[in-house]
Amino acid sequence: MEDFDNAFFNEFIEIRKTGGKLPHWQQPGATYFLTWRLADSIPEELMIKWRAERDAWLAEHPKPWEPEVETEYHRTITMGIERLLDNGHGSCVLKRTEVRSVVEDSFQHADGSRYDMHAWVIMPNHAHVLFSMAVGESLEKVVGGWKKYTARRINVILGQEGRLWQKDYFDTMIRDWKHMIRAARYVRRNPEKLREGEFTLYEADWVKLMLA
Repeated sequence: MEDFDNAFFNEFIEIRKTGGKLPHWQQPGATYFLTWRLADSIPEELMIKWRAERDAWLAEHPKPWEPEVETEYHRTITMGIERLLDNGHGSCVLKRTEVRSVVEDSFQHADGSRYDMHAWVIMPNHAHVLFSMAVGESLEKVVGGWKKYTARRINVILGQEGRLWQKDYFDTMIRDWKHMIRAARYVRRNPEKLREGEFTLYEADWVKLMLA
């Protein structure tokens, strides 16, 4: 079993905030559930509607949040974007095995050094990642490295140029074991409606034991 004594959100440790309209909260060695998506994965008109709903909700619920308010945010707002992604909009180039393998390589490259991977799934137009950062590493640099490497390689495979990934990403800092298991279970269940060969799922051994 992995040691997560210092990997969960700690209300007594300073939070480093980065990003703009989608703020990213960071603490040293924290664990995150992260979603990043292809640039064409959600039609702009649907994204505009979702942003309006999110901004209205945030205006009525200023931070800091109590745990139950944060839970409500993810149930109403975060899951809204997840449903849009699961509708399969866009080119869905990650259905292709050779394209997914580039993303797999990027996840595996620094696993065990810059971060520890617990579970991830690569879907046709997005990916979910559950992982813990090494102390001293920053979320934006790790995710930026994944996106830069994969965009360059995948564009070569597809014979295209231009933006592959959406500029920003969605992340949640894991609070405790209950939250961790819920995120791992979500990763496992996300591709249930897809056919074999359209996704790639990874789970660390401890995750397989906990979800058995």
